[in-house]
Amino acid sequence: MPEKKSKPTATKPTMTVAQTRRQELRDRLQRAIAAPRAQKEKAALLERMEGDDPADWEEILAELAEHDNLTISHRDDGSAQIFWTLPKD
Repeated sequence: MPEKKSKPTATKPTMTVAQTRRQELRDRLQRAIAAPRAQKEKAALLERMEGDDPADWEEILAELAEHDNLTISHRDDGSAQIFWTLPKD
């Protein structure tokens, strides 16, 4: 009988704890921006949580700041209020 060869299995790359936390932060901020009320008002409050890495927080806000028609207002409590407009076609 011929020997059965097992198929190589694809393994997912393992994320480090820091990468997982950064992704969780991105997901949380994305949910805040995508919320129906935020979409209606074209504004969202991005709240900084105690466990958020300051470098990750700053990196994500810097990425957001690169978008045209988006304004970021930094608040005294560490959170950020963002406002945006939609470009006219």
